Amino acid sequence: MEVKIGVQHAPREIVLQSGQSVDEVEKAVTEALGGKAQVLSLMDERGRKVLVPADRLAYVEIGEPTTRRVGFGAL
Repeated sequence: MEVKIGVQHAPREIVLQSGQSVDEVEKAVTEALGGKAQVLSLMDERGRKVLVPADRLAYVEIGEPTTRRVGFGAL
C-alpha cells in the first residue's frame, strides 16, 4: 500500500510503498500522535525503515496505489 507522510518545515512529502496492513500503519500513526511513541516508524517493501519524529508530523495519507495503464486504450 502507498503511504504519504507530510513533515513540518520540509518542502517534500515522504512517499513509500509499505507491506504493512492498513491497521498496522494506522496503529503506529495513532501511537505517535497520541504521545505513546516519540517516533513514527514504518517499514517499506524493500525492508528499509522510515523514522519520522512524532512532533514533526503534519499529515499521513494511507491508501492503495493506483494501477498504471499501459497501451493505447480508450480513456
